[in-house]
Amino acid sequence: MSVIIGRNQETQELMRAYRRKQSQLVAVYGRRRVGKTYLVRELFKDEFAFYHTGVSPVELKDENLLEVQLREFNATLVRYGAEDTEPPTNWTNAFERLITLLSKVPKEKRMVVFLDELPWMDTPRSGFITAFEHFWNGWGAGQENMMLIVCGSATSWIQDNLINSYGGLYDRVNAEIQLSPFTLRETEEMLRMQGVTLSRYDVLQLYMAVGGIPMYLSYIEPGLSLAQIIDKLYFAHKAKLKNEFNRLFNSIFRSPDKYVATIRMLAKLHKGYSRDDISKKLQTSGKDLTKLLRTLEASDFIECYRPFENDNRHLLYRLIDPFCLFYLTQVERKRRGENFWRDNENSPALAPWRGYAFEDACLKHVEQIKKAMGVSGVASDNSAWTLQGVQDQKGMQIDLIIERSDRVINLCEMKFVNTNFEVKKEYKTVLSERLNWITSHVKKNQNVQMTLVTTYGLKQGIHSGIFQRTITLDNLFD
Repeated sequence: MSVIIGRNQETQELMRAYRRKQSQLVAVYGRRRVGKTYLVRELFKDEFAFYHTGVSPVELKDENLLEVQLREFNATLVRYGAEDTEPPTNWTNAFERLITLLSKVPKEKRMVVFLDELPWMDTPRSGFITAFEHFWNGWGAGQENMMLIVCGSATSWIQDNLINSYGGLYDRVNAEIQLSPFTLRETEEMLRMQGVTLSRYDVLQLYMAVGGIPMYLSYIEPGLSLAQIIDKLYFAHKAKLKNEFNRLFNSIFRSPDKYVATIRMLAKLHKGYSRDDISKKLQTSGKDLTKLLRTLEASDFIECYRPFENDNRHLLYRLIDPFCLFYLTQVERKRRGENFWRDNENSPALAPWRGYAFEDACLKHVEQIKKAMGVSGVASDNSAWTLQGVQDQKGMQIDLIIERSDRVINLCEMKFVNTNFEVKKEYKTVLSERLNWITSHVKKNQNVQMTLVTTYGLKQGIHSGIFQRTITLDNLFD
């Protein structure tokens, strides 16, 4: 029996829609490989009155896209009991045949219809969205026993044509569910279910390399060390993820070049770039740039954030997808042997990646950090801060600033080490400079505290008192 890991909120929302005594149109979307299909299939596998998956255009190449999609849709109709006839020639006819099939379902039975990878069915000049609108508005919405679940990795298509539609589907979606990657705790749970035994220190590094993507985690075999796992995923002759980067974006976007160019650009600077920087580099502006950034953000590839002390006119965009960051910085265009990670896992050359990747993992677990501080219910603004150096002065940077509504500001330093972290005199001087600068630039009634987020803990010493609180690896797994 399959088990659904995490996804409690999403499961509850899907089941609420299922139990309602009226028609429901539910949109499920999120990054490719994040487990959308698995979740829906495991919840309703015995309830489907019809379940069809669009055909990936990446595999079709020179074939007639519309003809292939209609042929496969017809094959699914036949599999569910429709008459075996010639494939429909257009989507209007295809949905009419679906109505004929579904009309046989007893009215007292909940009728679950699942159309997976819906954006793939909308091939150029196919008239798909018009036919789909007519199917739902003209028939489906009037069937009180019908629950239609549509799913897709092309989040911009889902948002533009369904959730934010101003056309025939305006305000028709009853529930929208965005599925995000696993947390560290969910990642650990999935690995355990697969019989993979790793320390939390190694689970963290694995998370930093592949992210909480269920499909990628499913490739991992029991009995291997972390180094063996990473080598098999990325560096072996037939590594599972060696060609995943290109497949990933080609399967989501019809014109992926500018999306990929944005990801490549953001991978070069950890703090990210402004909208103007991205616009100049990609020579894209206006609505096209807005759509590009919104799509990547909705798919959990990038995030938009406001640096500390700046307003919403100075937002930055940064890459937050661990898989993309690892692939672009450690795999692509570099000559790596099949045992690269095994041979180099202790190399100082990997320290910069570990530092940035650990920061990103911490930023994905701010709620766990706040819980460890005992302030889960306190509202906060989370940001980063960089002060550029001038003349002979060095710049300053703070990885995470949690500005709380209870007038406390936590300056969080992230340190990835394999033992308790030691504060040396030089580092304390740096921290004191940052603390003093921030304290002098915030309101007089705000309290500024230094917080350490690290793997194992803080080594006590004459300089360790600079930190008022220490958050450890175990806290991030909470």
